[in-house]
Amino acid sequence: MPRTLKDFPEDFWKGRATVVRVDWNVPLHEGTIQDDTRIRASLPTLTYLLERGARVLVMSHLGRPKGKVVPEYSLKPLIPRVEALLGRRVRFVPEHREALLRALWSELRPGELALLENLRFHPGERNNDPVFAALLAQGVQAYVNDAFGTAHRAHASVDALPRRISDRAMGFLFEREIYWLRQVREAPVAPFVVVLGGAKVSDKLGVIRHLLSRVDRLLVGGGMAYTFLAARGEPVGRSLVDEDHLEAVRSFLEEAPEKFVLPVDHVVAESPDATGGEVVRTIPPDRMGLDIGPETRKRFREALPGKGTIFWNGPMGVFENAAFRDGTRAVADRMVAACAEGATVVVGGGDTASAYNLLGFSTDAVSHVSTGGGATLSYVAGESLPALEALE
Repeated sequence: MPRTLKDFPEDFWKGRATVVRVDWNVPLHEGTIQDDTRIRASLPTLTYLLERGARVLVMSHLGRPKGKVVPEYSLKPLIPRVEALLGRRVRFVPEHREALLRALWSELRPGELALLENLRFHPGERNNDPVFAALLAQGVQAYVNDAFGTAHRAHASVDALPRRISDRAMGFLFEREIYWLRQVREAPVAPFVVVLGGAKVSDKLGVIRHLLSRVDRLLVGGGMAYTFLAARGEPVGRSLVDEDHLEAVRSFLEEAPEKFVLPVDHVVAESPDATGGEVVRTIPPDRMGLDIGPETRKRFREALPGKGTIFWNGPMGVFENAAFRDGTRAVADRMVAACAEGATVVVGGGDTASAYNLLGFSTDAVSHVSTGGGATLSYVAGESLPALEALE
């Protein structure tokens, strides 16, 4: 495993020119931050380093500007919120230029912080360009990655850059992610139950393939459930079906039919924008399934034990519409209760975390709520993460 911050002596950081890669890809509207959760998640790492006298340059991406300068994706509007949260002044480096970076490191004092402009304004970031990585590495003495959400991307700031710096470590957030997700991926305590939902079957195939042999129950809801039901020959009306992966799904069902728990009733409507739906056991040809029904919710709750290990990734319905979020709420309720009863409960990132937060559940009510979307799924599926390999 890579080193952590506390694997270094505390006095190691004093005066050390340190790059911290964070994930501050926060939602902005007209320059105003809508949700600062990702900024807050990085505060323990930044505070630890600054209090020990490190000279810190924070790097992040924001949005998808595709290697061009797009003003609406500038990181500069984040500075007031970061200054308020840290209680420190934050300098801004507006361009990825060697002269600016050299000047920064000569002027930045111990315990001071600077923020570099959006990494994705430069095409070298997404291309994992070694020349861009060499530019970013100018004058850098240590590297810390606290951006688990980008760990599955082979981009310059998480792959090529740390390989150029001998003293590198995981930040506290990255370390926590690996600690909990490793338990799911490698050593889950039985009984082991996985709950999968969301729209895309393709995103979850790797997880199913990697975990099927060791899981006790695999509960499938959300839009992806209709591909499973279609593979079993059941009518699904106009529900979402991934035709390209029907055969893969069918092979999983044939391999371990006793492990899968699929919906037996559904909340259906004509479209995801409907103001309400009706509960049915068989989906009519002109309707689509948009949430799991009450009988399925009951079965899912009964299948989630108050012991062992539970991993949940993917909402049970179109949770963005209040008419179709009761299934997701029921599962989240049971996750919290199961954790209180003694189970290890890990909630996957992306839409799952968004739904969990939208419904008002506390991140402290379960063992771990991941900040990663694709990175969480890739790691649990047994895949390698470029950022983790670079740190190692």
